[in-house]
Parts: sequence; structure tokens; C-alpha cells
Amino acid sequence: MDLVRILCAVFLPPLGVFLQVGFGLDFWINIVLTLCGYLPGIIHAIWIIAKK
Repeated sequence: MDLVRILCAVFLPPLGVFLQVGFGLDFWINIVLTLCGYLPGIIHAIWIIAKK
């Protein structure tokens, strides 16, 4: 299942975070990071998935 989350994180970073933690603070942080730049959103999403 982590492979699916990581693939989602690469294409749609907020989706990968949502699948891991739901509508928590990390999800909203990832939305902001993705809007600021696509790469920070990907890095944050992969970090959240790997951490939990």
C-alpha cells in the first residue's frame, strides 16, 4: 500500500498525504507547499508517508 501512496504523492502530493493521515494538519500543510511549488509538496508528502 505504501507504493500506491508514494505514486500518488509524486503525481498529486496532497492525495498521497490524505491517504496516509486524512484531513489533518499535515494535509493542509501539504496543500500550501504544493501551491508554493510542486517539488516541496512532493518532498513533504514522501516524508509524511515514510515517517508513519
